[in-house]
Amino acid sequence: MIKINLLATERRVAKKKFAFDPSSQITAVCGGMLVLACVAIGWRFWLVSRASAAVDAEIATAQKETQRLHGVITQVQQFEQRKAQLQQRVTLIEQLRKEQIGPVHMLDQISLALPSSLWLTEMKQTATPNEVIIDGRSLSLTGLSDFVGNLERSGYFQKSVEIVNSTTDTSGGPQGEVIKFQIKAVFKGPGDVEVAKTADATGPKGQQLKPKS
Repeated sequence: MIKINLLATERRVAKKKFAFDPSSQITAVCGGMLVLACVAIGWRFWLVSRASAAVDAEIATAQKETQRLHGVITQVQQFEQRKAQLQQRVTLIEQLRKEQIGPVHMLDQISLALPSSLWLTEMKQTATPNEVIIDGRSLSLTGLSDFVGNLERSGYFQKSVEIVNSTTDTSGGPQGEVIKFQIKAVFKGPGDVEVAKTADATGPKGQQLKPKS
């Protein structure tokens, strides 16, 4: 009778079943590392995506602010341009006013400076600004001297008023000898208020004038 020992065979199978397998452990470790790497990559990708979205939002905000500031700068430029145009108009108006007032004051001061024995025949402006040439006649050299002195004392003409020439005309008829003269003067204009007040209040040779109504 043949006997087979199955118990020993089962023990060998059990030992093989629970034996240590190094390759399986390495596979498990690699799998775990792969999972951890995927998780880390996913986390990093999420962080980068979040930061990118924040940067995109900041860029969009900056672009809107740039557009707003561009509009403000355009408005400021338009304002400065408008201001410059208005300033030019004001300057032109002031210049026109001075040009209109200047000749009036000049004629007024020349009229006040005229002695009784002297009259004018011609008056013209030269190329030099505010320079005027005056031609006239006087019955005496004293009258011419008084006229020049009155112009200088008026405060509206630069000193000294130049006598360009003076000649004696003996063909004056009943008036006798007549002094023909030409003088050159530079008009200051009514810029100096104090001089203008003094000139309006005081006539030739210190004569007090009545205030104009």
